[in-house]
Amino acid sequence: MEERMMSDAARLSAQRAAAEYLRQLLLKPGAYRETWRRHVTRPRDEVINQLAVAEVLASHSKPGGPDDARVMPYQLRDVVSGALSGSQLSRETLQAFVEAFGFSDQDAGQLRRLLAGSSRIGVLSGTRAVPPVVESDVEAEIGPRRHQTVSLHDHIWVGADGQLDRSRAMHVVEAIAPGVDRIPFVCDTNVLTIEVGQGCKELAGQVRWIGDDFFATEILLSRTLDIGETLTLEYWLSYRYPPGDPSAREYRRAVMRQLHNLDIRVEFDPDWLPSNVWWTHWDGIGGEPLKREAVSLDSQHSAHRYLRSLERTAAGFSWERSDDAGGASGR
Repeated sequence: MEERMMSDAARLSAQRAAAEYLRQLLLKPGAYRETWRRHVTRPRDEVINQLAVAEVLASHSKPGGPDDARVMPYQLRDVVSGALSGSQLSRETLQAFVEAFGFSDQDAGQLRRLLAGSSRIGVLSGTRAVPPVVESDVEAEIGPRRHQTVSLHDHIWVGADGQLDRSRAMHVVEAIAPGVDRIPFVCDTNVLTIEVGQGCKELAGQVRWIGDDFFATEILLSRTLDIGETLTLEYWLSYRYPPGDPSAREYRRAVMRQLHNLDIRVEFDPDWLPSNVWWTHWDGIGGEPLKREAVSLDSQHSAHRYLRSLERTAAGFSWERSDDAGGASGR
């Protein structure tokens, strides 16, 4: 019913958004990528072998009856091509991918919501929405300040490969101007998706490319705030890093203006526990560490730090494991 109610343009846009996330999941280092790469003699980074994907789908296809022949990979090439391009991606095809690759409930849910055309989730990856501008134009892009952060809690999960996987933010904002119905959201290009929840209505408009390293969009609030009114926002981010990227072993919270009551918790997968974890202060979002302080994990395999305020700097956690070699996976 929901698909029939969507216009052709909206349906195609939703299919392409879901396809983009599907491609990124299949390229992201980990179990999904290894599932199809096992069928490739010479895999290439950033290239999905569609016949290998078809091999995976074919191995999980179920004949319609006892006399039906097994589906062969070459018969699924057009299905794979249409799914990965977004030109032909149905709920049934998406379900076949979910089952064949064993997508997690979280990843499968995001794929389904994207395909359904949800405006509460966006894929922050792909081609540039507008011509890039220099980083110094970020202030001009997000406009004059109309809200301030009362508190921000970042909960970060590190996957079984030792890399930053996803995060959840609980963000309390206060209006410092009348009629605040949205807040700007800026992130680096390693963020793959943003999905909004409590206190948020939806994502507004196109994701805009700012410079070489940042995206910008806006989060519409569930209600309009007058001066002094507050609202708690919840949103989730997922990440994708190129193989061997050292920045996948750190989480930086960069603050361009000022932020009060920052609480950061990094939780590690029990199958990949670091040898060293540091609370780190960097010289900006792309700069080198200025100071590092060794910290210990608690019984829940997590590190935690609270800051009363942060202004025009970047701070967070970095980690490593002694059996790593040059930032390679710890598995």
